[in-house]
Amino acid sequence: MLGREYEGQVCSAARTLELVGERWTLLILRDAFLGIRRFGEFQQSLGVARNVLAARLDRLVDEGVLERRRYQERPERFEYRLTEKGIALWPVLIALTQWGDAYAAEDQGAPMLFHHRDCGGTLDDHLSCTACGQRLTPRDIEVRPGPGLESIPEDERPLTFRHARILATT
Repeated sequence: MLGREYEGQVCSAARTLELVGERWTLLILRDAFLGIRRFGEFQQSLGVARNVLAARLDRLVDEGVLERRRYQERPERFEYRLTEKGIALWPVLIALTQWGDAYAAEDQGAPMLFHHRDCGGTLDDHLSCTACGQRLTPRDIEVRPGPGLESIPEDERPLTFRHARILATT
């Protein structure tokens, strides 16, 4: 099994991969941007083992990418919210998604479409709106099902897509 650290690599990309390079971590971040906040929702969406999920969430909290906020006293329960450090990863996730839509999507096409919630334009490769030209942030985006999801009944879609809304970052 490969280690998590890239010793001897004096490189910011390698340092970033030490934190977000594991596949579950990127999918947790994707779900956080799509509005999933609670442990059970992450677990249901991803199907990842509880211990793996707990470890990844703890690491993201320890690194300041997510923060835990109590939403219930008894029993004590927390939700996970993106911090500014986490929100700064949005362009990375969008770039990976756009690359996947172009080169790895099923024949049906992209499963998610990103629209500017103010005018309805789509997100271009430069994180700007194709209709009005505004530079967009996660708070400006609404996620809608794309052609890759249209053939799947809404109640059978992955949790991530059933709960997708304006990208929830606060």
